[in-house]
Amino acid sequence: MQDSRKATVIGLGSMGWGAALSLLRAGFAVSGCDVRQDVLQRFSEAGGKACDTPAAAAQGAESVFVYVVNHAQVEHVLFGPQGALETAAAGTVFLLCTTMAPSATISISERLQAAGMLVVDAPVSGGHVKALSGEITVMASGTDEAFARAGAALDAVSAKVFRLGDRPGPGSQVKMINQLLAGVHIAATAEAMTLAAKTGIDLKTLYDVLRVSAGSSWMFENRGEHIVAGDYTPRSAVDIFVKDLGIVRSEAERTGGVTPLAATALELFVEASQAGLGREDDAAVAKILARKCGATLPGMEG
Repeated sequence: MQDSRKATVIGLGSMGWGAALSLLRAGFAVSGCDVRQDVLQRFSEAGGKACDTPAAAAQGAESVFVYVVNHAQVEHVLFGPQGALETAAAGTVFLLCTTMAPSATISISERLQAAGMLVVDAPVSGGHVKALSGEITVMASGTDEAFARAGAALDAVSAKVFRLGDRPGPGSQVKMINQLLAGVHIAATAEAMTLAAKTGIDLKTLYDVLRVSAGSSWMFENRGEHIVAGDYTPRSAVDIFVKDLGIVRSEAERTGGVTPLAATALELFVEASQAGLGREDDAAVAKILARKCGATLPGMEG
């Protein structure tokens, strides 16, 4: 039997963790699944039901949020051994929050629908702070029935849900464009801060000026602060943008789109990943530029 006040979150990373806690605050009974035992322990202490497998987590839930890293992991947690499809009841709503190529989202959605499930293509934006406060933005597409069943759960995790279509696919398309801008803005932030350091400008002063000036962006305000503090604790890692800008590149190639700025940003993220920075905060791409020009940023050895 399904319980309309029971939700599942598969993948308790920075965004999934925030969604799970937001659902708990809204009064849902929440089952969480993650490969990290320490995270499951913390989730249990926070009032959730910690589950070792997606199958265990999905049992009885009306809404299942999927917050793993990439489409291969989505396929594994849904269709693999002890995957969610082993226990999910017909009519369960699967909210696919992972950033994926639109073609991958459509393929996975078709498999779920063929198994009798409902699907909301639901990639998210806003960062871990807004995830913790239940104020993320959801770029969503799916049927009216899927939205109706998942409405209360979506309200619990988000400040704004954009309904972009009546089928899976458009949500992932819009998220892809968001990630193009986000990745380019992070790379531009890294370039600006590194040049400032090289020319002797005090980075904290620069940050205070630019964050209220025309050259600012949300990513400059957020990642620029990380660079000033020399804090590369991964809220969103370098390797995430290797994946996401790779999706932009493949989709541009498929459609004939022209994305020179995204291509340049992708090269920088790939270089950072290959230099061993893949699991650091994505602002760590600034370290690559600093090393190339001999600049020293906070958190780097002179």
